[in-house]
Amino acid sequence: MSKQYETVIGLEVHVELATKTKIFCSCSTEFGGAPNTHTCPVCTGMPGSLPVLNKKVVELALAVGLATNCQINQYCKFDRKNYFYPDNPQNYQISQLYLPICHDGGIEIETSAGKKVVGIHEIHMEEDAGKLIHDEWDDCSLVDFNRSGVPLIEIVSEPDMRSAEEVIAYLDKLRLIIQYLGASDCKLQEGSMRADVNLSVREVGASEYGTRTEMKNLNSFKAIARAIEGERARQIELIEEGGQVIQETRRWDDTKEQSYAMRSKEDAQDYRYFPDPDLVPVMISDEWISSIRGNQPELRNEKMVRYKEQYDIPEYDISIITGSKHLADLFEETVAICKNPKKVSNWIMVETMRLLKEHDLEPEQIRFSPENLAKLILLVESKAINGNVAKEVFEKVFDKDIDPEKYVEENGLKSVNDEGALRATIERIVEENPKSIEDYKSGKTKAMGFLVGQTMKEMKGKADPGMINKILKEVLDQL
Repeated sequence: MSKQYETVIGLEVHVELATKTKIFCSCSTEFGGAPNTHTCPVCTGMPGSLPVLNKKVVELALAVGLATNCQINQYCKFDRKNYFYPDNPQNYQISQLYLPICHDGGIEIETSAGKKVVGIHEIHMEEDAGKLIHDEWDDCSLVDFNRSGVPLIEIVSEPDMRSAEEVIAYLDKLRLIIQYLGASDCKLQEGSMRADVNLSVREVGASEYGTRTEMKNLNSFKAIARAIEGERARQIELIEEGGQVIQETRRWDDTKEQSYAMRSKEDAQDYRYFPDPDLVPVMISDEWISSIRGNQPELRNEKMVRYKEQYDIPEYDISIITGSKHLADLFEETVAICKNPKKVSNWIMVETMRLLKEHDLEPEQIRFSPENLAKLILLVESKAINGNVAKEVFEKVFDKDIDPEKYVEENGLKSVNDEGALRATIERIVEENPKSIEDYKSGKTKAMGFLVGQTMKEMKGKADPGMINKILKEVLDQL
C-alpha cells in the first residue's frame, strides 16, 4: 500500500503600504517613474544619512494587526538584517526580528472542507529593497532604487494550511481585509502584495514536520496554486526515491511549471541581526490603539450583513459585489444617486461582469464613475431609452466613462414616446403584412413577435417595446 502524504504550508506575505512617502524618508512611493528619480541619500544608503520613521506606516500596520486579531507589542523596535546584494544599498535592511509590532493573530477562512482559523505568527514593519533590471542586450544589470525604502509589512502565518485551496482562501481574505482598510491596493501584478510559500510534506499521522523549501517569484493566485502542486509532487517523488529534501529557497517558473533552486535557506543567525542604533523604540499607547480601532472601516463580513438588511438584493450578488472593495464602493455610490439598489446590482452583475470577462479585466480596473452608471439607470427608468439602447450606451460608458445623457442626445437615441406616431407606424406595418394577421388570428404567437420586430426596425430601435406590444395588441384585436 502506497504511503499517504500531507502538505504543510506557511506563508510570508509582503504588502507594500499605501503611504505617500517612504518608511524612513520623504521620497515618493508612487509606482512607476523614471529609474532612480524617487530617491535621496537615506533610501540610497549614503554614509551619514539618518532614517526618520513615518508615523503613517505604524498606523497602517496597527490597523492590519487589529483587523487580523493580533496582539500588539506596545513597545517595539527596529533591527538591522545584514546581507549584501546589489539592490540593497546599505548592505542591511531595516526590519523587526525581536519585537515585531503585531503577533499571535489569525483569520478564519472557508473552503470546500469547511471553516478553519489560520494563525498569524507575527506582522512586522520593514523597508523594501531596490530592483535589479537585467539588460540582456548590453549584457549588464542596472539598479533602480525607486522602490528602496518603500514601507512593507510582512505577515508571517503559522504552518496551518494543508492545500492550495486553503492558501488561496487565506490570501484572498487577507487581501480583502487590507484593501478595505485602505492599507494597500494589494496588486500582485505590480508587486504590492507578494507571497513566499514555505512548504513541506510528511506522512499522514506524523508528528514531526518535514524539511521545508521556500518558493519565490509568485505574482498571481494561479501561479501560487500551480507552484504548491508542483513543489508537493517534487518533494514526494524525491522522498519516494529515497532522496532527501534540502532546505533551500527555490524560484518558481510559471511558464515551465517548474521550480529551480536559488540558494540554501538562511536562518536568522546568518543575517547577524542587531538593534538599529539610528532608530528609537516605538511606544504605542492604549489611546493610540483605541483611536486606530475606532477608525477601522466596515470590513467585508459586516458589509455583507448590512447589504442583506438594507438593500434586499440576492446573497450571491452580495458575495460578488463585496468581493472587491472597488465594486462595493461603486455599488454604494451609485445607489446613493439613483436610489435603486436592485437595478444597480443587476447592471454590475450582468453587463459589468460580462464586459470585465470579455476584456480580461479585474474589478479594480473599472474606469466608469458611479454618476454615469446612475444616469444610465435613470434614463431607462424614465423610459427615455429602452433596454437594448441602454446596453449599447453602457459599452461606451464602460470603455470611456462617457456621459450617457449627452451621448443619447448627440446620437439621437432617445425613445420615441409619441403614441400617435407609433400607432400610425404600427397600423401601416400591420396593413403591409396580411399573412401575419391571419397567423395571429389562428393563435400563432410568433406572428406578434415578427410584427414587434418590424416596428422596432422601422423605429430604428428607439421605441419602447412595452408600448409597441400594447398598441399592436389593440390594433390586431380591432381587426
